[in-house]
Formats: sequence, structure tokens, C-alpha cells
Amino acid sequence: MGLNILITGATGFIGAVLVDYLKNRNDNVSVLLRPESDPVKAASLRVNVRKGRYDDPASLREAVQDMDIIIHLAGVTKSIHEKGFYDGNVLPVKALLEAVKEANPGLHRFLLVSSLAAAGPADNPEPGIREKDVPKPVSAYGKSKLEAEKVCRSYKDILPVTIVRPPAVYGPGDKDVLQFLLLLKKGVVFAAGDIGVQRLSLVHVNDLVRGIVMAAESPAGAGESYFITSQQGYSWDELSVAAAKELEIKKFRKISLPKLLMKFFGYIAGSVSTITGRPGFLNSDKVNEMVQDYWVCSPEKAESRLGFTASVSLEEGMRSTIAWYKEQGWI
Repeated sequence: MGLNILITGATGFIGAVLVDYLKNRNDNVSVLLRPESDPVKAASLRVNVRKGRYDDPASLREAVQDMDIIIHLAGVTKSIHEKGFYDGNVLPVKALLEAVKEANPGLHRFLLVSSLAAAGPADNPEPGIREKDVPKPVSAYGKSKLEAEKVCRSYKDILPVTIVRPPAVYGPGDKDVLQFLLLLKKGVVFAAGDIGVQRLSLVHVNDLVRGIVMAAESPAGAGESYFITSQQGYSWDELSVAAAKELEIKKFRKISLPKLLMKFFGYIAGSVSTITGRPGFLNSDKVNEMVQDYWVCSPEKAESRLGFTASVSLEEGMRSTIAWYKEQGWI
């Protein structure tokens, strides 16, 4: 028999892949179904469902009982106000850990999936930001994820907790990289800043879920934080060339948008979102992330302590991702 594992955020892009990975290992997978979760998507995962609400301690205590591992993926990536990020990214962590403390103190591991945004951008492209570096988040989203990490660490003397910080994640089912590919298909690549300077870390979703599980199961994971990332940072040229090959695009234009212009666009778009009450793709907060030069993190700690190395090359990852998009009619 496998481990009893509870996953929050299982109906999302990463969560669905993680569920399949664990099912293939014959683990006993359960998902936390909240009122705002998609019940149809949850049912399609074909795993156990435990209903709960973050503002209902009794339901959470029941949900976490008998679990060996809890992987908290759920969170908020878009919000008009900072409070929305705090309510969606910080309070649930506190509620879950309290429930575990009371109902399942023998838990093997609580793993929080955070974000590179919590650490902030690097000062240089090599080796990139490391786990030991002082975090410098540049957005309300990143600050909320860092606060969630602090809450998680405050329990490390009571419960075995681990934090994983992914960079940008791509793969079949992702909709963020899809936007980049749709523009590339039209022959254009945009960057908010110097397109020749900016670099970013990436991780294929298959590598990420493997790294998450390794961090959750390894004795070296307890009380620690890890970047689960590619072995190098990529330039826009490298990303564009790898994708253009699979899209059979011969030529494309690279356009660097001035940072001040992007900040103006972000302000206008954010103002519109405030009026409509709907968070959009662009706002001042998002632009603060987009204009950074080095969203690069180091793979060294995960390699040396967990034995994790990303195995999906950029070329292979783009090939499988674009093939999936084509099959689904997304591109």
C-alpha cells in the first residue's frame, strides 16, 4: 500500500499532474474540495474527496486525519487588493497547520508549494538567487507567499514542514506560457525591459511534481526550503528559438518595451480592474515582476541535498507542450 497523501489545489494545472504522478505510484491520494473548487474537475481526478473550508476548523481537522503527507498547492495568483493575496495565500496555511497540530500531530510531512516570487529576483544571472539569500519580493503576490512561508516555518519545531519554491512552470495544460506562444505564432516576442539581458528559470511540470515528492519524502526536506528549477536560466532568444522550431516559424521580431512605458500600462490596466472589480492579466503589481532582469534561481541545494536534477530539456519540454496545445486546439 502507498502513502496517504492529501493535496490542496488539485484541480489546478500543477495539481492535476501531481495527482496522476502519485496515483501511478499507487499512493492513496485525497484532494481537499472547497466550496469554490470545481466539483466536476475534482471528480474527474478519480481520487478520494475530503470536503473542507479554511474558515471551518472542524472540517479541516477531519480532512487531515490519517494523512502521511499534505501538499498545499492551492493559492491566489490574481487579486485587485493585497488583502486578496493575504486571504488566499497566508490564512489557509495557518488554518491547515493548526488542523494538523490538533488532529494529526504524527504527520510525516507538510509541504508548502510557494514561489520564486517570494524570494524575489536575483542580482545576477549566475548562479541566481539561493535559498540562503535574503528574500526581496517585488509584488504583493510575492510578499504574500513569503508571509505564508514564515507561517509555515513557525511550526517547524512542532511539525515537519518543507517549502518548495518553483520558478515559472510550463507543460501541457499551462495557460501562461500559452500566451507567449500565441504571440510568437504571430511573429512577435515581447519583453518588459531589455530583451537581450533578461533571463529566467523554468521548470517543466513533470520535473516539478517529481521534485515536490522528493522534497516531501526525503529526511533532508524537513525544516528546509528548496528551489525546484531548471539547471540554468534561459534568455528570451533561447526560449523563442526552441518554441519557434516546434511552431515551424522561420522569423520573428523581438521587441523590448521600455520599463517606464510598461509601468504606465500597468497603472492604467490596474485602474480598469479596480473599476470593474475583476483582476486582469496586467496591473502595476504584475509589471513590477515583469520588468526585473533576472528571475533566476539556483538548483544547487536541491541537487546536493535531495538528489534532484531537472531531466526535461527545454527542447523536449516545448515539443511536448506545443504538441498538447495543438491536440487541444489551443494553438
